Amino acid sequence: MAFGWADDSLALFGFGADSFIEVASALLVLWKLLDHGNLERERKATRRIGWLFVALATGVTGGAILQLTARRHPPTTLPGLIIAGLSLSFMFALWRAKLRAARALDSATLEADAACSRACIQLSGVLFAGSLLFLLAPSLWWVDGAAALALALLIGWEGRSMIRAASRQDFTGGCGCSHG
Repeated sequence: MAFGWADDSLALFGFGADSFIEVASALLVLWKLLDHGNLERERKATRRIGWLFVALATGVTGGAILQLTARRHPPTTLPGLIIAGLSLSFMFALWRAKLRAARALDSATLEADAACSRACIQLSGVLFAGSLLFLLAPSLWWVDGAAALALALLIGWEGRSMIRAASRQDFTGGCGCSHG
């Protein structure tokens, strides 16, 4: 987040904020596992992870709109390229491992946590592409804001899906694992 703030890159800032979502999600998974088998705890943890996603998407959307209307762009995108590249180098393996754990334990909360990692992969891809495009064509002032909006859309969709799943009457706490 500090690189995004310092470089005036909203896409990079949003990517950094997603890292905090990852940590909060992991803490919710730990909280849920303290009472494994408690359906209400599973429901609450899944729903809270979804709301974390929605809050992040809302903030990134607002910032992107402000950035686009002010026609601002980051002075450099090198930190975005480096950070996104590093993230892409290991996040796929982490996502697959979390998804396997979700299936093995049949846990919606663990599946939601795996979705956090998948969202990080998507965010990394969008950040990398947006940063590279801006680096190659700096006259495209809108690229960072547009990349941030794409990130917000991905994050918001994930959050909405989690909240809806946890709010259903037939929620069993089981893993739908439809993301594999």
